[in-house]
Amino acid sequence: MGWKIWQQGEKKQLSFATALKEPFHLLTITLLSLLLPLSFLLLARLTTARYLFAFKANPTSLPPSLIFSLFLYTNPTLLHVLVSLVCVAALLQGLTGHVKLSSESPEPVLRPRLYTAWIFLCTLQVCVGLGIEGSIDAGVDGFGFGYERNLLSRIIFFLGLHETMLYWSRTIVKPVVDDTVYGFATEERWVERVAMATSFGSLWWWGLRDEVESLVVVAEAKKELLTGVDVADFVGWWLYYLTVTVGMVRVVKGLIWFGVILLCKTRRIEGNADDYRGNEEKV
Repeated sequence: MGWKIWQQGEKKQLSFATALKEPFHLLTITLLSLLLPLSFLLLARLTTARYLFAFKANPTSLPPSLIFSLFLYTNPTLLHVLVSLVCVAALLQGLTGHVKLSSESPEPVLRPRLYTAWIFLCTLQVCVGLGIEGSIDAGVDGFGFGYERNLLSRIIFFLGLHETMLYWSRTIVKPVVDDTVYGFATEERWVERVAMATSFGSLWWWGLRDEVESLVVVAEAKKELLTGVDVADFVGWWLYYLTVTVGMVRVVKGLIWFGVILLCKTRRIEGNADDYRGNEEKV
């Protein structure tokens, strides 16, 4: 009797753990996918901080955060390299459809690729986590330049960053989370895309749309002031327009897809009309 009660208790615990896996899997994928847009937020804040401390503030004053000082006064080359790799791969994927940092299919993930994804993900998470925390302690944000991009540029950048985030999630985040939670790769569900789109939209309206523009504004302001544009500012400017290019590719592909659908419907209507005329002539 006691053995049966113990077995029933074990089955209930297993069923409860299984029921918790799906929401944990969804939440983890959503949060880790936000690392990419948060990387842009951190790079924008670093760009803003360099500009403010160079032209607006007392040169002898230092940010109050030691962590942020480390990110500010040592060129964040690693973060630039990681984000650049993802953006370039996302652009090539949009143009050719053949570039993959990891497996996107619901098949067992190759261990070397999985280990690469683990290293990539952990490195970016550490950089973004420490950098964002330091920027909050230092009280640095990307507002206050008094300059905004036009609405079309914002929309295209939004689409490009969302497309890049989806690529990041499919190639790096999802294989790692799938292997950790289930031990094998799973198919992407619509609820995952809805959760990522909702969280990304919330982050965008929370302030990312304004702060990220400093990647372009600071470089253009330094150029107008005839001061030297350093490598970090140029890379930030390049990343912004690289993401805009990803968005333009997405828009063009969407227009082509819409045009193909209209063409197919038009031919189908014309074919039905010809069949109807042929039947009338036979009668």
